[in-house]
Amino acid sequence: MPTLYIVATPIGNLEDISLRALRVLREVKLIAAEDTRRTKRLLANYDIKTPMTSYHEHNKWSKLGYILDCLEDGDMALVSNAGMPGMSDPGYELITAVHQRGIPVVPIPGPSVVITALVVSGLPTSRFIYLGFLPKKAGSRRRLLESVAGEPGTMVAFEAPHRLLAALKDLLLVLGDRKMAACRELTKIHEEVFRGTMSRAIEHFTEPRGEFTLVIEGKVGEDKPSLTEDIEKQLHRMRLSGVTAREAIAKVAGETGLSKKELYRAWLRLS
Repeated sequence: MPTLYIVATPIGNLEDISLRALRVLREVKLIAAEDTRRTKRLLANYDIKTPMTSYHEHNKWSKLGYILDCLEDGDMALVSNAGMPGMSDPGYELITAVHQRGIPVVPIPGPSVVITALVVSGLPTSRFIYLGFLPKKAGSRRRLLESVAGEPGTMVAFEAPHRLLAALKDLLLVLGDRKMAACRELTKIHEEVFRGTMSRAIEHFTEPRGEFTLVIEGKVGEDKPSLTEDIEKQLHRMRLSGVTAREAIAKVAGETGLSKKELYRAWLRLS
């Protein structure tokens, strides 16, 4: 049975492609490419002469039937301009349609700008949320950021250079001056990874150029309140003045955020 291969391609440096990906691109009968001109450069670099057809955001519905028909005649590969197809790139609709026809879909893993930026950012990688491209309009962008403001995991988003400063200012406004990494032109000649706070990033990128991947610190939990000597002295004074344990503990718990159980243990020690 014919197979659709989802092939990851380099995000910049043409050497970042797997041997398996090269073999598959040589062996399939047709390659569906987001931009045939860009993919042609990759294929030419490795002397691959497989025919191509365009499959991008503006023709993904009109071209769907044609690609499904082509799949009946032999294996196909789907590639995007960079990285893994379907990750903020065309592919989701085609993959869904192919699954519905019972045709095998096989991933050929490889470069991903999301993972590359995340691991080089210096921010926690154990949990993260991918936001894709930030909305172009300020109102929509701020609403999205407000919806994830409490997310404890690291956040990853894409942004165009001409909207970068506006996006950074909205990030600072909504999320506060968090740590972040702004990764520019990853794996390319002018690769840059800025690490710092959002306010520092705004100062740094006065004339931003290139493609940006933003890695943003998740919400850091508030420090847990601790029982201090001053709090114990306050309890002691209240005890000496005749305040009951219930009243004293309720008052101090409300002021400090300490648990009533912990304050009650301290009250008993004072006796």
